[in-house]
Amino acid sequence: MSIRRLPEHLVNRIAAGEVVERPASALKELVENALDAGATRIAISLAGGGIDRVEVIDDGSGMAPADMALALERHATSKMPDDAIDAVTTLGFRGEALPSIASVARMTLESRVRGAEGWQRIVDNGGLVSEGPAGLPPGTRVRVEGLFERVPARRKFLRSARAEYAACMDVIRRLAMARHDIAFTVDHDGRQALNVAAAANRPARVAALTDRALIENSVGVDLEREGIRLGGVAGLPTFNRGVADHQYLFVNGRPVKDRLLTGAVRGAYADVLARDRHAVVALFLDVPSDMVDVNVHPAKTEVRFRDPALVRGMIVSGLKQALGEAGHRSMQRPDETALAAWTSEPLGAPSAQAEIWAAGAPVRSAVYDRRPGFIAPPPQGRAEPAYTPPPESIAFPLGVARGQVAKTYIVAEAEDGLVIVDQHAAHERLVLERMRRGMANGAIAAQALLLPEVIELEETACDRLEARAKELGEFGLELERFGPRAMLVRGVPAMLGQGDVVGLVTDLADELAAYDEALSLKERLDHVAATMACHGSVRAGRVLSVAEMNALLREMEVTPHSGQCNHGRPTWVKLAHGDIEKLFGRR
Repeated sequence: MSIRRLPEHLVNRIAAGEVVERPASALKELVENALDAGATRIAISLAGGGIDRVEVIDDGSGMAPADMALALERHATSKMPDDAIDAVTTLGFRGEALPSIASVARMTLESRVRGAEGWQRIVDNGGLVSEGPAGLPPGTRVRVEGLFERVPARRKFLRSARAEYAACMDVIRRLAMARHDIAFTVDHDGRQALNVAAAANRPARVAALTDRALIENSVGVDLEREGIRLGGVAGLPTFNRGVADHQYLFVNGRPVKDRLLTGAVRGAYADVLARDRHAVVALFLDVPSDMVDVNVHPAKTEVRFRDPALVRGMIVSGLKQALGEAGHRSMQRPDETALAAWTSEPLGAPSAQAEIWAAGAPVRSAVYDRRPGFIAPPPQGRAEPAYTPPPESIAFPLGVARGQVAKTYIVAEAEDGLVIVDQHAAHERLVLERMRRGMANGAIAAQALLLPEVIELEETACDRLEARAKELGEFGLELERFGPRAMLVRGVPAMLGQGDVVGLVTDLADELAAYDEALSLKERLDHVAATMACHGSVRAGRVLSVAEMNALLREMEVTPHSGQCNHGRPTWVKLAHGDIEKLFGRR
């Protein structure tokens, strides 16, 4: 078969396949054009999830009639004043979006430059239908209808209207997040789906587009290194999600989905978040144009950095620094479902024990006689002298200990509410941070066992532990091979105490099995230290004295990341005074 030139309409449809995959793709191109045109307000209207109609109206600079005609031709753009393709700062510059969309849909393009009359061009699947004057305010209006109606092979691969609508909203959220200074509205099938005014700062816009509780449960990120600037918002580890859909990454104002960047976020949260949970973050990278290539993907959703290690390191260190400065912070409110369970309900029939108590009580309260459904023993108590007055709660963020519940939870009174602490989770984090400090200062002291312990394991597990025995020794865990299927433990980290030595070594063998053998164990410091910390922390079920409880609270207040355990769960929650008043109907 001889080589031939393809007809123009087929070339446009092939180009459309690169740029326009679904309604969300067309919407992205149109909104980016509006942003590049200097719009301050962008109104978006969708019908049928964008399959039936996508309309974008902006108040930007607009186009003259001659420019409108040129904009519908391939490889025509106003975004490259010269040939320096690497120095382009606009969101789009390929010059194919409008003609590509117009080749697979009905497009109505209307625009008006300030001080001039408006103009309209209507194109139906690549063919010009009509053009002429149009009445509209300064700016541009683009309406796309019947996407892929005449391309059934593409149309049948579109998903349901609901799924396409979700994809459109994801595109809008990311673009609106990138430009907090611009107002966005979205209507879908006649119903307003989004309305965000121009925000003064990024955190406010991010919270408005994700979860307003993020403002109270996040920290700011700000780092600059070698001409690269990293800013944004990082959710507390306890403010997490089951999927990674709430991670937003931007490079020079462009929303991107890049494996390098998402991997860096995962690495930064690795030691404070469970593996099946995901952080909520919005990170903004400002990179010199000569250090990044934004034209490696047709839709420009991926980028390539000249020094990827530098960028990854910045994200990891920036996030770790911000989370470390959060100190003992955790989610500010308990889970709503758990809070709703605190209800006052009528008591049922008296228990058998209550009846025995009531029968044996010499005096019955008149209150009990008036409530035949409520029988309880008379109050009994014993006064004890207080040798030292309790400390004032106003002096401490986590308050002072007032008691222990179920041998698991410390109840403390703070100035602004009631604090409940999971003693095992909190102590687990404290031990981990102590181990980190010990490793930073050289090595962790070991405590010799009076009687070495023999632990039987699979031969492959023993092989892994033996190969890493020297590095484990730096953590204070002294191991020797004791036959083909056993390990001898001579010492454990002093800060952990003896604890469950068998469980510790068994879990470490499992952890090593998950690692790449080529990696140094020190590169997996947090995983190993977290495993050790879990086995060396105060267990649920242990009765603590008031002094021990207060000592735990004070250490939490000065320890980084103490607001969450090593698995990303909160170590403490607070019931504010207002929450307590609501429980009793006072508010």
